[in-house]
Amino acid sequence: MGFAKNARQALLITAFALAAISQAIASENEPDPPSTTIEPIDPPPPESAPPAPAPTGDATEQAPTSEDADAAESAPEADAEPADATPVEDPAPEGSADSDDAAGTLKPTDSSATGEILPLPSTESSASPASFELLDAKVAAGTVQRVSWYPPDSFGGLSEPTPVLVAHGSKPGPTLCLTAAIHGDELNGIEMVRRIVFDLDATQLAGTVIGIPIVSLQGFRQGSRYLADRRDLNRYFPGDARGSAAARIAHSLFTKVMTQCDALVDLHTGSFHRTNLPQIRGDLSIESVAHLTRGFGATSVLNGAGPTGSLRRAATDIGIPAVTLEAGEPHRFQPEEVEHGVRALRSLLNHLEMVPRFRRWREPQPVYYESVWVRANEGGILVSSVPLGAQVVRDQVLGTVTDPINNRRYEIRSPHKGRVIGMALNQSVIPGFAAYHVGIERQEEELKEAPQAEQTPADDGGVPDDKAPPGD
Repeated sequence: MGFAKNARQALLITAFALAAISQAIASENEPDPPSTTIEPIDPPPPESAPPAPAPTGDATEQAPTSEDADAAESAPEADAEPADATPVEDPAPEGSADSDDAAGTLKPTDSSATGEILPLPSTESSASPASFELLDAKVAAGTVQRVSWYPPDSFGGLSEPTPVLVAHGSKPGPTLCLTAAIHGDELNGIEMVRRIVFDLDATQLAGTVIGIPIVSLQGFRQGSRYLADRRDLNRYFPGDARGSAAARIAHSLFTKVMTQCDALVDLHTGSFHRTNLPQIRGDLSIESVAHLTRGFGATSVLNGAGPTGSLRRAATDIGIPAVTLEAGEPHRFQPEEVEHGVRALRSLLNHLEMVPRFRRWREPQPVYYESVWVRANEGGILVSSVPLGAQVVRDQVLGTVTDPINNRRYEIRSPHKGRVIGMALNQSVIPGFAAYHVGIERQEEELKEAPQAEQTPADDGGVPDDKAPPGD
């Protein structure tokens, strides 16, 4: 009994020992638990590149290189870029300015022909020019809009706006200003401005056209050349904010509108029962003005600086090339003269590259560097013998003046060979009345050699002297 008990105890001890040994061996072969830190297999992508997508399968994707940027951008099935990704930007070359394309910063490009600073090409569609601001109004690109100018010519509570038409193109270009009826009785220019502005396609226009059909509403209502104070507005530019009524109106128009323009065409007719052949008047000694005159097609050009105080003279004095377009007579709308003026202005827009090209109006016309007014020496009834635009020779009879009391008749003869570019209508005249304006076709070289007294004088525009053509 004792031997059997001892044998069972020995077997139990041996079994426990074997179990302990087996557990120890199993614990040595069991792997360690996973670590909380994972070491990357591939190197991290550059800081400026978006994080690479997780690998799938056995293939390992690499971060896109700079050579692959364009191809990846245009791939039709490319994955969308994460919202927080930072796009890769090419570094600016050494010595160049910092890039700021989003703000529209201009970068220099190779432009040896002009030396201009040109904007870099945009990836977006080309934006139209910014809105044009005039008289506290904004005109959107590609539109025609009417804005208002308030001249200081009445009580504040009764002030009336003068309409200003603005055609702002969808393409960049110069700003051309057209003014008419500075003298309220000169009507042809009103119709010219209307046709030009409202016939423009602003979506195809390069630059801006500002048209003021009636500058002097006071004179227009009264059918008068003058303002209410009997002053000629076209003798007070650039004006004076503290001067006479005419000077204040001139100052307001000049500072608020004219200074915004790159070129000016002031439209006029003859004055005081006179008519003018369609003609351009400008100071040809100024190259920018001469360049402007070459754009009016089949229209004669008369050299002259313009009277002191006239709008074109004041504009030219501050560097704005300006000319006067004369056509016809006051108090009337004349279809032929209006049509000529419209064609001339359209030709100018083409010359300035503001409208799509069309067939130019290239009929050659002379440039008159000198002109003279021929006056009546006796009073009576004037009857012309030649029409407007006639070519005349020296000593040719231009017209006659008949005294209705004593029946005496006097002839008016041309002192020069030339062309009748302006003339008085048939009417009653007094001695000294300027009856015929003759343009003299002399060469510029001949004019330089002529005595100073024969040089073309400034236009007088209302009280003509022997050489001063009335009109503007």
